[in-house]
Order: sequence, then C-alpha cells, then structure tokens
Amino acid sequence: MRTRALITGIGGQDGSLLAELLLEQGYEVSGIVRRSGASYPNLAAIRERIDLVEADLSDQLALVRALRTARPQEVYNLASVSFVPASWEQPVLTAELAAVGVTALLEAIREVDPAIRFYQASSSEIFGEPLESPQNERTPLSPLTPYGVAKAYAHFIARSYRIRYGLHTSAGILYNHESPRRPLEFVPRKVAHAAAAISLGQEGELWLGDLDSRRDWGWAADYVRAMWLMVQQDEGDEYVVATGVTHSVRELVECAFGRVGLDWREYVHIDESLVRGTAELHNLVGDPSKAEAKLGWRPTVTFEELVHVLVDAELDRLRGEVAQAT
Repeated sequence: MRTRALITGIGGQDGSLLAELLLEQGYEVSGIVRRSGASYPNLAAIRERIDLVEADLSDQLALVRALRTARPQEVYNLASVSFVPASWEQPVLTAELAAVGVTALLEAIREVDPAIRFYQASSSEIFGEPLESPQNERTPLSPLTPYGVAKAYAHFIARSYRIRYGLHTSAGILYNHESPRRPLEFVPRKVAHAAAAISLGQEGELWLGDLDSRRDWGWAADYVRAMWLMVQQDEGDEYVVATGVTHSVRELVECAFGRVGLDWREYVHIDESLVRGTAELHNLVGDPSKAEAKLGWRPTVTFEELVHVLVDAELDRLRGEVAQAT
C-alpha cells in the first residue's frame, strides 16, 4: 500500500515542494488548507494529484476530522506566518498558527492514531541572539521575535509529546531556504526580481536595508528532503538543517546583478527604514553535522547556484508576462 501523508501549509513554498517530493516517492498526498476553493499557484502542477482538506489549525475537532479523512501515516506541520517582520504586526495570529495550532494537531494525532509520524517545522529564529556560533541542536533557545517565540513553543511541545506519550515527533531547525516560490518580500527573491526587471528595462532601482547583514541561505528543495528523511528514522529527534556558511546581502546583490551583467552599485540604494531592529536575527549560522551524520543529508546547491536559479526564474517569468501582454 502507498504511504499516505498530510501536509499543513501545503500551498506555501515548502509545502508544495514537499508534496512534489512525496509524490515522486509514491505517496498519496493530502493537504490542510483554510479554503479548499482558493487558488494555490504553487500547487498548479500537481493539483489533480493531491487532495485538499479544509480545516482551521486552531480547531482540534476540525483537525480530527481531517486526520480521519486523510488517514495519514505521516503528518508534516509547515503552516505558519513565515515572514518574520509580519509576526510583529500579527503576533496573536502568529501564536495561534505556530503554537496553538501545533498543540491542537498533536492532540488530534493522539486521538486518531498515535502511530502517526509527525514533523514540526522549527526555525533558526528560535535561537534569536545566540550565545554561540554556529548553532547546533544543543544551543540554548533565546527567541526575540513573536515568530521565534511561537516556534520555540512548538519545538518544545513536539519534544514533550515524544517523551510524554511516545509519539514519533521530529523537528527540523531550518535556516533560511529559498526558491522562486518565495513571496517577493523575502530578500533573495526581492533582489533577484529587481536584477531581472532592471536588466529588462522594467524597473530602474532597488532599495534595501543593511547590506552587511548575513544569512545562512540554502536551496528549499534540499531542506524539504531533510524533513522527509527525519520522518523515516526509527526514532524522532531534532536536527539543524543549514549550509553552515553565511553570505552578506551585499554578496547576494553582487551575484544577482552579475548574473544579468549589471554593476549593482548603479542601481541599489539604502533605505534606513528597511534596516531590521535590534530584536531580530544575530549571527545565525547552523551546524548541520548531526543531519549529515544521522540522515546522510547534505545541501546540493551552492549559494551562487541558488542566486542564479532565482534570477533566471524571474527573467523567465517577466519575459513570459511581456509575451502574454503582446
């Protein structure tokens, strides 16, 4: 029989990439969405091969019904407010999705089928301003943003249910991971879009905040593969998923504009209002040694390759829009 999986947040970057990976593995895939009739562009290529179940993550009874409908052996909880600055604007919603939602889902699993294997999407944001660098699974948590605080709760509650009830729960502490499916407000896609648009004469400038800010950026498809590998292990556990290397926004900009043959210094300007506040990320770089040793996981895409893929995707998209318009 084919393995059945249920994914929350299936319409997002990670959810859609994970759904594609599981389909390739021969799974039956279902996804929890808030509105089953809504448009989910990231799922366009696989929409006919998956089932969507409507449910509110804060409604335990609705989650129980969803689990009984989908009958999964694996559940991947990826639903959350993913854009960190937005968590300051919607702290209550962030807590409901990332903290209350995971608790309701774990309780629903306990009621329906405790044998279900569960993956929780954790985040490097749980480290906040870390006491050590790079960070690993034993680094103390010190979240600073509403998103990070809610994710820390979810991280701990998934572990608690593993210890208290014997559930197979795993958490992936994922660092920044990108793809063309990211919304435009995320810096790598924002930069890639600007470089492509400027090269095509559609835009003339790009405004950014701190060019010296550094991130541990990886390729999203690599990271969802790590999620799947965690769930296949005999026992649940926590894993840092990262490249172990940071790059500055300046390097990102230089690489993106270089891809289209432009000197970024002619087009990029600094907007002080875009500089993150003190309660943001500091020195976040992950140590993926445990994932490498226990899961056999390694990133397959370099930083430069990642940036080039993002820029090329934007060029294709923008050229396609021009062709449709004419």
